[in-house]
Amino acid sequence: ISRVVARALQLNEDLVEAIGLGHDTGHTPFGHAGEQALDDAVSRRFGRRFRHNEQSYRIARQLNLTHEVGDGILTHTGVQEPKTLEGQIVRLVDRVAYINHDIDDAIRYGVLRPDDLPREELGLLGPTGSQRIDTLVHDIVETSAAAGEIRQSPAIGEAMLSLRAFMFDRVYLGQHVEPEHRHARAVVERLFDVLVAEPDRLPPDEAELADRVVDYLSGMTDRFALDYAQRLG
Repeated sequence: ISRVVARALQLNEDLVEAIGLGHDTGHTPFGHAGEQALDDAVSRRFGRRFRHNEQSYRIARQLNLTHEVGDGILTHTGVQEPKTLEGQIVRLVDRVAYINHDIDDAIRYGVLRPDDLPREELGLLGPTGSQRIDTLVHDIVETSAAAGEIRQSPAIGEAMLSLRAFMFDRVYLGQHVEPEHRHARAVVERLFDVLVAEPDRLPPDEAELADRVVDYLSGMTDRFALDYAQRLG
């Protein structure tokens, strides 16, 4: 999606692709629940914090990437704004992508029904994920071209933020997912404690223990983390 927007605005497609591919390389398994669990564990044990964008940036710095790619990865979320227009595209499109794909997934798996979705926002953006993405992309391109910076029109931007708030309330942090969140947190905490206590389980590295644990744990997929925890018993 970012490439489409960059192409339409005659910006650097390769830059947005590199930022987009790298933006979540440092993300934990289990999404927000896993990130919060690792942040709590690292804070408690090592007195530092964990943020997946900062971890992704740390990975990017070890590769042969430009400053602009690193900046876009670091600032794709959080309070700091990207320095490049390409980074601003990825920051905005990240929300466009995950909100709409997550709505489709939530309906597919029965977490939401189509009638649950807010009608006013769907009336403006479109009834299906593909139509909403199309509406949002056209709005970003047209509004940004007129403004000379990456922007959404007020009405479309507010509708997207409203959908995002709905998803946080009903899906990401809803009561029905709390058992899964508790399980995710328990798995991350268990793996963290074992890896800290038994660093021989970690890949060989001369970095500090905190970095080695964070690198290994945040690099896991959901399935790998679950399988690893099961093997530990």
